Amino acid sequence: MSESKEIKLKGKQEVTTQAEQTTPGVVFTPPVDIFETERTITLLADLPGVKADRLNIDLRDDVITIIGDISPEEGKDEEDLVVEYETGRYYRQFTLSEVIDQNKIDAKLADGVLRLTLPKVEKATPRKIAIKAA
Repeated sequence: MSESKEIKLKGKQEVTTQAEQTTPGVVFTPPVDIFETERTITLLADLPGVKADRLNIDLRDDVITIIGDISPEEGKDEEDLVVEYETGRYYRQFTLSEVIDQNKIDAKLADGVLRLTLPKVEKATPRKIAIKAA
């Protein structure tokens, strides 16, 4: 898989940080698919169980950070018998180049999939130059 110059992957790996976590629990790296057209880059991240009010997308110093929290589904009076679906936090970062128009980034969450649309700045989009006959 070739890596786009406009967005650099931090790599698919278990999340380990040098700083201490402020919240207990497991941290997952969500899998992503990235697609490119002449005008945009689209990033799809799988975040099953994350609701919009538990999702935070932060853009700072050309780094976009995705953080999504999943809570246990059982109620107060219920006891776990079998737990195969782990809960915790999703965390992933991407470094954006100057080709991305950071003021026009759009985010949508539907059915556990985050769609980030990263439009390219006008000067980065290819265009055909018309030739005028003299």
